[in-house]
Amino acid sequence: MESDKLPPGRALKVAVLGCGSVGSQVVRLLAEQSGDLAARVGAPVELVGVAVRRLDARRDVDVPAHLLTTDATGLVTRDDVDLVVEVIGGIEPARSLILAALESGASVVTANKALLAEDGPTLFEAAEKAGRDLYYEAAVAGAIPILRPLRESLAGDRVTRVLGIVNGTTNFILDKMDTSGAGFEEALEEAQELGYAEADPTADVEGFDAAAKAAILASLAFHSRVTASDVHREGISDVTAADVQSAREMGSVVKLLAICELRPGPEGDAVSVRVHPAMIPRSHPLASVREAYNAVFVESEAAGQLMFYGPGAGGSPTASAVLGDLVTVARNRLAQTRGAGESAYADRAVLPMGETVTRYHVAIDVDDRAGVLAAVATAFAEHGVSIQTVRQEGRGADAQLVVVSHESTDAQLGATVEHLRGMDIVREVTSVMRVEGVSE
Repeated sequence: MESDKLPPGRALKVAVLGCGSVGSQVVRLLAEQSGDLAARVGAPVELVGVAVRRLDARRDVDVPAHLLTTDATGLVTRDDVDLVVEVIGGIEPARSLILAALESGASVVTANKALLAEDGPTLFEAAEKAGRDLYYEAAVAGAIPILRPLRESLAGDRVTRVLGIVNGTTNFILDKMDTSGAGFEEALEEAQELGYAEADPTADVEGFDAAAKAAILASLAFHSRVTASDVHREGISDVTAADVQSAREMGSVVKLLAICELRPGPEGDAVSVRVHPAMIPRSHPLASVREAYNAVFVESEAAGQLMFYGPGAGGSPTASAVLGDLVTVARNRLAQTRGAGESAYADRAVLPMGETVTRYHVAIDVDDRAGVLAAVATAFAEHGVSIQTVRQEGRGADAQLVVVSHESTDAQLGATVEHLRGMDIVREVTSVMRVEGVSE
């Protein structure tokens, strides 16, 4: 629109919401790279305000006092603000502030995975109505450019699967359990001491963070609206040193995976989205992702297999993704155009977890007597679960069967486990873990 055209030489004015680990780095980069940003955008980029909760809080960077404000709403609705960067996180007040910014004519760059996964459609509709951009590369996997390739580079392809390690805290913990033999609690404590895990690690270790990211990835990859509530979620707090050792004996490693797939459904292709620990072969590219790094493995019909790897969190890496979006949105503002908005045309259904198909590793403590193996095999067969391998470990009171299945549905496996738990020869089903990345 002609009224949107900036006067020649006028700087693009940016407001930042939040000045924590990410926001402070965004502020730093805006100052340190101002010349380069102006050259890349085609106009100066000027920071005009930073909204914070407390003016006197200690910060990682020095922010000029005249830029700080506690009036976030007033900042995002200023007539002269062209672009708002939201890095405060959470649902509210972030949602209200983003909506207010869009309504006031500003484009928005956000790193808010939780909000996008819970109420993305509301934000996209507001951006569409306002004729403004809503970009969010930093919401998934930190500095790794994964959302833009899904939205743009692979727009002419058909993505069939996205498999990723998208939470650095859980990857660090599982990596330590694998390399040192530590238990979960011991590895978590080390992660907290090194700053990889929060004092309250629930969002990470119980899979909430990864589930939000999985919803965003699935929405983009499959052009359908997927929310966090659609994602089957399991964390890693029940993963034991014995599970990790069993994986090692199979030539595998345990990872917390976000898995988004197209699966045949009753009315055409449907979307399967899940987050859970799984065993993957050490030969799989994701198996080599160590410590707090992230990686996303994409499979598509034309491009084949692609892998994106790098630091998935942290102030500077995430700020890098924010600045990348900022440059794109600023260019669009100068050109009086918009980037791609929400793509939900496919409107595919989300399959319930019970219909998800995968393979399983099941450890069963059993009585050490004749006929046990046959009885266990019969229980699997009665529920349509085919056994690929079975081995016995220990004798007497330590007897255990370890079964690896062929592909079956989650519902079939669940029914099998319940059956096993009711058998008098079974003392305990000690572990049930999915197996991914292995061809049938």
